[in-house]
Amino acid sequence: MYQSFYSAAVGASAYLSKLSVTSNNLANINNHGFKPKNVAFSDLINYNLNDSAEAVTELQAGDGMRVQRTYSNFGTSAVAMTRSPLDFAILQDNAFFMVQDVGTGEITYTRSGHFHRGELDGKFYLMTDSNRMVLDANREPIEVGQIADNENAGEDLGAIRQSVALYTFNNPSRLMNVGDNEFAPSDEGAEPILIENPVFTTGALESSGTDMADEMVKVIEAQRAFTYALKMVTTSDEVESTINSLRG
Repeated sequence: MYQSFYSAAVGASAYLSKLSVTSNNLANINNHGFKPKNVAFSDLINYNLNDSAEAVTELQAGDGMRVQRTYSNFGTSAVAMTRSPLDFAILQDNAFFMVQDVGTGEITYTRSGHFHRGELDGKFYLMTDSNRMVLDANREPIEVGQIADNENAGEDLGAIRQSVALYTFNNPSRLMNVGDNEFAPSDEGAEPILIENPVFTTGALESSGTDMADEMVKVIEAQRAFTYALKMVTTSDEVESTINSLRG
């Protein structure tokens, strides 16, 4: 009987985690370049039955389920026109801008192309909303110059567009969210791969990948499962109380 309490509690906790992930997806529905997360569950009893009989694992038969991992789909979303010359929208799957922290030199990756002209040490560079420098194919900061103030703005913008590079990974699902809509490899050995023919457009931004209808279905599903798990706890308690009363 105590096993039923534990299984119900594990199930309630897992679906509470799913609600948390889904609520984060909904909260970022208007953030350009955002990629929603999905939750993968592991059925513990099936996992243990597939192991050898003598194996000793932390996953015991009958323990229910757990959140195995969360992951993002880095596919292309809809594009919204902004007409801003320093906005970039990626038009291919699993592609990222490489950006660098000015202070620490840390490298991260993002699909959000909402860039601006930022000043550093008397020069102007292409920067993200979080003031990270956008890097080119040689992993060097991209200088912007006085775009808005000279008559050769068209040529300057063309040069900037040629400098912007995109990178990919052999297994993008291993990227870990580090905040500010940016990602970093979760494995030290994961190396970025330069895309030879990057596909993107300027004067536009990639919209959030969050689908309101899909996320609301997940909310209802998780709420129902959470409620059923709690009812299982209540039922187990009632059965336990009945058994104890019969024992006298």
